[in-house]
Amino acid sequence: MNGSRQGQLQRALNVLGPFVGLIFVIAIFALIPEVQDRFLRLGNIKSVATQSVIVAMGALGMTLIIISGGIDLSAASNIALSSVIAAFAINGGVSPLIALLLGILTGGIVGVFNGTLITRLRLVPFIVTLGMMGIARGLAKWIAGNQKIDAPMSWVNDLMAKSPRPSWLLMAPGVWVVIILAVVMAVVLRYTVFGRHVFAIGSNEATARLCGIRTDRTKILIYGLAGLFCGLSGVMEFSRLTVGDPTVAVGLELDIIAAVVIGGGSLSGGEGSILGTMIGVLIMSFLRNGCTMMGWPNYIQEIIIGVIIVVAVTLDRLRHRRE
Repeated sequence: MNGSRQGQLQRALNVLGPFVGLIFVIAIFALIPEVQDRFLRLGNIKSVATQSVIVAMGALGMTLIIISGGIDLSAASNIALSSVIAAFAINGGVSPLIALLLGILTGGIVGVFNGTLITRLRLVPFIVTLGMMGIARGLAKWIAGNQKIDAPMSWVNDLMAKSPRPSWLLMAPGVWVVIILAVVMAVVLRYTVFGRHVFAIGSNEATARLCGIRTDRTKILIYGLAGLFCGLSGVMEFSRLTVGDPTVAVGLELDIIAAVVIGGGSLSGGEGSILGTMIGVLIMSFLRNGCTMMGWPNYIQEIIIGVIIVVAVTLDRLRHRRE
């Protein structure tokens, strides 16, 4: 009985923990006199939401990967490559819709390639995606001629507009796309066979295989879906910058992974949620926004986020030891 109560309490803490962290971050900056009159303004909240889109989109896919016990270090390079492909296509006269689809498809191909190497060659995800990080970034620079690609303006550039059209949208269309996809992925993880297989593989892959789960095929699908999310994130990056930049998003894979971990995802696999990940994204976005308003240098932000990541992983390890 005590064990059951302790388990329920632990699950409640896992769910409420990210929310408490988000409220804490918002409360700190809302109480600082220098920024309290600007921090909680509607305009600033809309700005934070728009700035969160790129990381949030990549984090949706990364949640699947981390729950399954994997990792993807190539996410940021994949985003850069997809943004370059989208810009290159529009610049070459392709319709914006086809260019958008090509950018998303590029991300999916990179993801499937990662999953195939991991499963077929039995390679460690860390090594495969570390190599792909360099390959995708190099391809982006080669296609772009090692410079930015200026593309004609189109409706794609409105996806990340701070003043959306039509105005009744209130926030950039990209924000609504993230919200819709987050709801869909939350339902998929919680209520579908695929979602249960993702958790089963992350909890114990050998047992999952013995239970009849086609682990290799599922993992390829997981990395492929994550790649598609990176591709869409790349399109959003192109929309925000209005150019295809092969040097964009350097180091962003750390923010994406951090969002999942801060949101309750376990690097050991088998744990995580879409809601927790989205809260993790908002924690980092509000933290960066508050630090910028305070005029703190970028290295201060990096130190703070680094400390938060270490604390989150440490708490996860301690929890697993107790269990």
